[in-house]
Amino acid sequence: MADVHDPATRSKNMSAIRTSDTAIEKKLAIYLEQLELTYRSQVKELRGKPDFVVDEYRAVIFVHGCFWHHHDCYLFKEPSTRKEFWLGKIAGNVKRDKEVALSLINENWRVLIVWECSLKGRKKLSNESLSERLEEWLCSNINHAEIDAGGLKYIIKS
Repeated sequence: MADVHDPATRSKNMSAIRTSDTAIEKKLAIYLEQLELTYRSQVKELRGKPDFVVDEYRAVIFVHGCFWHHHDCYLFKEPSTRKEFWLGKIAGNVKRDKEVALSLINENWRVLIVWECSLKGRKKLSNESLSERLEEWLCSNINHAEIDAGGLKYIIKS
């Protein structure tokens, strides 16, 4: 199926997609503030430019959109146009995400991925549940974990 927009319109639409300070990042910032945590945002000095860094816990937090980072959930829908291009782009994002997480862990940072589906949509976690999962991970000794609509999942245990 051909793109329904001309190249100039498509370019304008794509450039409007935010890469930082997104709605889901703003929502997570509220939870960090409610937990009275001091954090830094969009830290360029660290690989992958983490969305949040909580230095006190040597923790980095990435907020991933389920589409752009190919989360296996109800929010991910395979593109219907230019499928090969988009799936290739998304696969590159997934590969880079894994490399970034491993690099940060090797530098003694703890890595948490918070998926969009935990913050919005019909299956999102309650405010209390999300806050509890966030605090649970921060207080643990787990190096790598994810929070999605199903809760907290450990990836690599220390």
